[in-house]
Amino acid sequence: MVNAINQQRRRFFGTAAAALAMAQLGLAGAASAQAAPAAAGAAGAAAAGPQPGVAPSFGQLKQIDAGLLNVGYVEAGPANGAPVLLLHGWPYDIHAFAEVTPILAAAGYRVIVPHLRGHGTTRFLSSTTFRNAQQSAVALDIIALMDALKIPKAVIGGFDWGARTACVIAALWPERCKALVSVSGYLVTNIDTRTVPLSPKGEHDWWYQYYLATDRGAAGYAKNTRDFAKYIWQTASPQWKFDDATMDRSAASFANPDHVAIVLHNYRWRQGAAPGEARYDEFEKRLAAAPAIMVPTITMEGDANGAPFPPPAAYRSKFTGKYEHRNLTGGIGHNLPQEAPKAFAQAVLDVAAF
Repeated sequence: MVNAINQQRRRFFGTAAAALAMAQLGLAGAASAQAAPAAAGAAGAAAAGPQPGVAPSFGQLKQIDAGLLNVGYVEAGPANGAPVLLLHGWPYDIHAFAEVTPILAAAGYRVIVPHLRGHGTTRFLSSTTFRNAQQSAVALDIIALMDALKIPKAVIGGFDWGARTACVIAALWPERCKALVSVSGYLVTNIDTRTVPLSPKGEHDWWYQYYLATDRGAAGYAKNTRDFAKYIWQTASPQWKFDDATMDRSAASFANPDHVAIVLHNYRWRQGAAPGEARYDEFEKRLAAAPAIMVPTITMEGDANGAPFPPPAAYRSKFTGKYEHRNLTGGIGHNLPQEAPKAFAQAVLDVAAF
């Protein structure tokens, strides 16, 4: 299963990778939700596989059939509050928003934090569904979740995979996105530029995606998932002093039976090393044109992001609605919502009022 899948991830060490980022930007079924039964703590879940149950910082998880998935998610705040969806990245999980969520809930928002496909308690409804992680497929998961929860429109915020997913929704389905908070800006992948080579330095910065494109990398990630994630956390957020308990809490979500397949396909597809599915071709063609995002948007960046990212000026023109960019100081890295939860929550509150 791990041999024939796909890739490309994010922006990791030096500014050379920003050239690829700018090139990719085109710039140089519904069901009723159920509370999941109680489960063991994060350490036990990491060993035995993620179990539906109590997330240490959230309360009881819910499950709902949505599109191709049965989605595990956290819900907080009043049921009649204005909805906010918060989308995590890789190798992270819903706990990136553990401190953001109560701030927004206390402000009266209905906050939904889902596990993306291949993470936590989210499962495919069919064993025959292709384990696809191309950007439009993941975005349609969120549209399906909104349909299942009867949410016509929401403020959407995210980072890493989550920011890309949020940008795709805002670009292709603006009627579903009231406003957007995106860490590192406009992150839509241009499939027409995936195979454009970089300088040797730039290629080196993307080491992990080439590693994951090999059989050795697939086996290595499957064997060393937690250590791989920990290394990415350390390099992407070099000043973030997380502890083992924080790492273990998120690592429990990587025990999902589809996690390895989804991660490999995401990076291999983004690198052009594995195919997507024809049913998403129309969406990917539209995204390759780097469509503008018209909804109100706040983009954010930390001053210690160890993942390569494009400068804000490179993507400013892609946001044609009311817009603001915020640079955070104080050693904030790639996992901005978890490292600076108050600042991220404030961005959501502010953009909702634009």
